Amino acid sequence: MNLNYKIVFHLLVIFIITACNKHVSDEMKTKIDNEKPSESILDVSPEKLDRFGITNKEYLSTASKRALQWKYVENDWYRVFNQMKPLKGDLAYEEGVVRRDPSAVIKVDGLYHVWYSKSIGKTDGFGGDIENDKVFPWDRCTVWHATSEDGWTWKEDKEVAVPLGEKGTYDDRSIFTVEVMEWDGFYYLCYQTIKSPYDVRTKNEVGLAWSNSPFGPWEKSNEPILKPAENGIWKGEEQNRFNVEKKGDFDSHKVHDPCILPYNGKFYLYYKGEQMGEEIMYGGRQIRHGVAVADNPKGPYIKSKYNPISNSGHEICVWPVDEGIASLITTDGPERNTFQWSPDGINFEIRGAVKGANMPHAIGLNRTIEATRENPTAIFDWGLSHVYNSWNYQSIMRFDSYRKTSHVAQGAKTPDGKKEKNKQKDN
Repeated sequence: MNLNYKIVFHLLVIFIITACNKHVSDEMKTKIDNEKPSESILDVSPEKLDRFGITNKEYLSTASKRALQWKYVENDWYRVFNQMKPLKGDLAYEEGVVRRDPSAVIKVDGLYHVWYSKSIGKTDGFGGDIENDKVFPWDRCTVWHATSEDGWTWKEDKEVAVPLGEKGTYDDRSIFTVEVMEWDGFYYLCYQTIKSPYDVRTKNEVGLAWSNSPFGPWEKSNEPILKPAENGIWKGEEQNRFNVEKKGDFDSHKVHDPCILPYNGKFYLYYKGEQMGEEIMYGGRQIRHGVAVADNPKGPYIKSKYNPISNSGHEICVWPVDEGIASLITTDGPERNTFQWSPDGINFEIRGAVKGANMPHAIGLNRTIEATRENPTAIFDWGLSHVYNSWNYQSIMRFDSYRKTSHVAQGAKTPDGKKEKNKQKDN
């Protein structure tokens, strides 16, 4: 009897463990398999070895193993950026004025539209009167709007598009780094916000405004639609953002650069996270991206359990392509200057590197250009970005780029038998 009881008990325990292991959440079922391929399934076919110049498969370096594990090694995503070009009209450089962080460009009734951060005057930095000084170029900003018939000459509205909130509200100090989404007859602007005073431990948040016209008027959310995580702990009272007892989540200090994309019947808010006690680590600043998802453009937005969704990056630059979401990762981290793609908007893999020269610093994508499976980076044919004319003053300029799928001398034949031409041109 005792033996039979023990057998039944052990079988019951095995059944419970097996059932628990088989339980997978609905969210997890939608994700791709992220496990790193084992060495036993390396593709060591003669064709693959020859392509990567590996002549002895018995002696594989770690780098060679990584190359053999690459899931994507084509050139469809490779882009070369030309030198940026100045704009005309009201968006030409203006001494004493900051215009920066342009939104995506959209076209409505024959006009191109863009929104951006605008402020006046030089930067004072920290250490002075932070209640009245301007501590960053993006401090003391509001959101402005301009239009153009050709994408070169722009006319700025005479009044601010999205003003600061009243004293004591979450957006009473600065509104900046705006992005636009057009959906179901409405236009939605999401942006970073600062509540005064602005010191080095101030936590940025994300606000939202909406209108049925790109010219406004804009109604603003009463509360932020996204906030930093609340699980970091500052150490002491000194204004030192690197002095922490606990760093917390990747976005425990700031949520930056918001961008909302409609995707799979929901709304994906992509953002940059800054962590309390941020370090210089493994390729630059410790910056990563996250995503929050809502059923409605106005929210509520729920952060993904899989955050962070990148190991690197700075300004958010995302677009839909091939039934998934693509991202250009720039500036910070070991995977900077790469194009990445995700089939589900969460799990991103590198698809190609980007030549760093002339790369725009803060990209406003031209969403009038459709990216396709055959040309997934077509959206970069031209767009807008800001440049640092000086630390104090920035202006918005126009970038353009071209796709590059081969590397041959000028006038020589490409792999498809055509002659290589000088691709740099004004688009």
